[in-house]
Amino acid sequence: MLQQFGFTQYESQVYQSLITVDQPLDATGIVKSSGVPRSKVYEVLHRLNEKGMILESTIEKKRLYSALPIEATIKKLKTEFESNLQQLRTTQIKKTPSDERVWTLKDNHSIQSLLTELIQQAQHSIYISGWADDLSTYLPLLEAKHHAGIMVNIHVVGPFSTSIPTVSTLIPDSKATLERSRILIVDKQEILFAGIEESKWQAIRTQSNPLVKFFTEFFYHDVALTEITQKYKDTIMEDEDIRDVLLKLRY
Repeated sequence: MLQQFGFTQYESQVYQSLITVDQPLDATGIVKSSGVPRSKVYEVLHRLNEKGMILESTIEKKRLYSALPIEATIKKLKTEFESNLQQLRTTQIKKTPSDERVWTLKDNHSIQSLLTELIQQAQHSIYISGWADDLSTYLPLLEAKHHAGIMVNIHVVGPFSTSIPTVSTLIPDSKATLERSRILIVDKQEILFAGIEESKWQAIRTQSNPLVKFFTEFFYHDVALTEITQKYKDTIMEDEDIRDVLLKLRY
């Protein structure tokens, strides 16, 4: 119950055993209902008491324990979480020189959060490529950057509506097998590239100049192929050889 909030398994078990009964329990009752070993239960109760998660009372030389009510617990955890977030925001970040190393990152939510942060940091230009349903998440921020005078170039797979004029839209052929990916190039100095491997999103981030140039060229490669495909679609679809070559290049 509480492990996802940073509590130990035993702490979670003890709290759950107390919150699910309508009367206080002593240590023996907690051991029976929680499954926490007797040798550990007093240590766990002490930690929960220090964290303000339980109430204690001594009646006739017997120490009883009761859980902090659910709503009070939710409010406490929410307040502490927001306080920790605020502390994190105010942490002084040291400015570092250009980092030529290639960093890897897993977990889709982490990748999305980093992508958003990099877009927010853009001062001059943004090049971004991805699928329409994916890029729509970042559209309000991209449009805000565009209206602030930042150059925003988008290559998107699938129908996409935006006030940004520099958009290249690829409507994929039903015969094409597309692989989902994201490319972000910020100020021609830093890139984030993400793709799916074994059904999980993985990404690399770097300020390496050769890689930034490579992915910038790759972005324009996609734009060029999209424009060629759209302009000469009928010819391409009729010529099997040309179609196969383009599909190999793009996909």
